[in-house]
Amino acid sequence: MKNGKLQVAVIGCGGIANQKHFPALTSQKDQCDIVAFCDIIEERAITAAEKYGTPDAKVYTDYHKLLEDPEIDVVHVCTPNVAHCPITVAAFEAGKHVLCEKPMAATTEDAKKMMDAWKKSGKKFTIGYQNRFRTDAQALKRCCVEGKLGDIYFAKAHAIRRRAVPTWGVFPDKSKQGGGPLIDIGTHALDITLWCMDNYKPVSVMGSVFEKLGHLKEATEGNMFGPWDPDKYEVEDSAFGFIKMENGATIFLESSWALNVKDSREAATTLCGTKAGAEMIGGMSQQGYDLVFNETTGGLLTEEHISDTGSIAFFEGSTGASPEVRECKQWLEAIRNDTEPLVKPQQAFIVTEILDAIYRSAREGHEVRLG
Repeated sequence: MKNGKLQVAVIGCGGIANQKHFPALTSQKDQCDIVAFCDIIEERAITAAEKYGTPDAKVYTDYHKLLEDPEIDVVHVCTPNVAHCPITVAAFEAGKHVLCEKPMAATTEDAKKMMDAWKKSGKKFTIGYQNRFRTDAQALKRCCVEGKLGDIYFAKAHAIRRRAVPTWGVFPDKSKQGGGPLIDIGTHALDITLWCMDNYKPVSVMGSVFEKLGHLKEATEGNMFGPWDPDKYEVEDSAFGFIKMENGATIFLESSWALNVKDSREAATTLCGTKAGAEMIGGMSQQGYDLVFNETTGGLLTEEHISDTGSIAFFEGSTGASPEVRECKQWLEAIRNDTEPLVKPQQAFIVTEILDAIYRSAREGHEVRLG
């Protein structure tokens, strides 16, 4: 640390860094300074440094050079998915704490390398699942811990968009991302679901992956982010998984960027327990939220709605800090106070393992056993 502040470097100065990490880190000026910026497109790093960095902030196009700086304490990895592993491993070997954007890695093999490097380093490690910090997710988690739902034995993880294919960056590029909506937004829904269930012991996975709409020109009409290029679309447009856990619990995961359904439902979960059930309505896909509990009261079937119409999904909120700011604050405090971050590497590893197994099951046409 320098002047009592953590010295932070950001590798990858594209969309997620500018939308999430730079504003969140800037909100924590009492805890950190952003002192180094790295991107393969130098202009992006220069622009970010001028806007968010300290007066003497350094700019790099080679992350290896950045990691040689002994004054850097913390590295945020904000690159395409396939680059998460080599950068994170190198950062741990250089003695840095690491926050890596979701998902942990594009494959289980890469995730294992990251876990091994972390364990050897003695440093802090977390993954950018900021949706855990939404007020509805926090409320639902508390209810699960308190036993309101009882034994949760069935769940659905929702990451469904009707037409919201991202048309910027490298999202449709399989060689850089490893996949489409399953690895991009399905990862958030699965993380919330496993976290609320507190169940991280999968034993088998069945998966179906579809490339039906991505290559159809007519399917691009009405896309939230404008029409995508069907000729350059290399990933799935929807994917589904059926996951069985060691204790018999079952999870159904649904994900899509483009699917002919009426409603969207993203970064949300449905939980069914022995005492009650709970559903996140909307998640990131609408303003505010509606968290609905269903149970039996006085011999009648009842519903309880908990809503916060003042908050806006993902990056904005009218009640307190936004999810990404809460995520950043607790991450920096975990480093300073030597405590565990909310998103533990072991948990994020299981998410990647399951997603990888869904892709593998779809490719090979059979159930994939885990463990």
